[in-house]
Amino acid sequence: MAKKRRIEPEMTCEILDYFVRNPQATDSLEGIARWRLMDEVIRRRLDETEEGLRWLVAQEYLISIVAPGGRVMLSLNTEHAEEARRFLAESSQRRKRPL
Repeated sequence: MAKKRRIEPEMTCEILDYFVRNPQATDSLEGIARWRLMDEVIRRRLDETEEGLRWLVAQEYLISIVAPGGRVMLSLNTEHAEEARRFLAESSQRRKRPL
C-alpha cells in the first residue's frame, strides 16, 4: 500500500492564496512549482543580500542614505574606497586558493 505523504499547510495555503488573489489564473503542476521555487529563491536572496549589505555598512565600505519616501539607498563610501579595494583583492586571492 502506498504511504501517504504529510501535507505542508504553509505551502498549501500559499498556493490557495495565489489562486484567490488571481481567480482567472490557470497553471500546471510544473508552472506552480516553478513560481513557488522562484519566490523561495528570491526571498532567500533578499535575506542574504540584506545581511551582506548590513555587514558592508558596518565595515564602512558602503554608506546608507534615507531618500525621500523612506527608501534606503546605498553607495560606496569614498572615504574607505581604498580599503574596499584591498578587501576585494584579498577576498579574490582566498577564493582562488585550492582546497
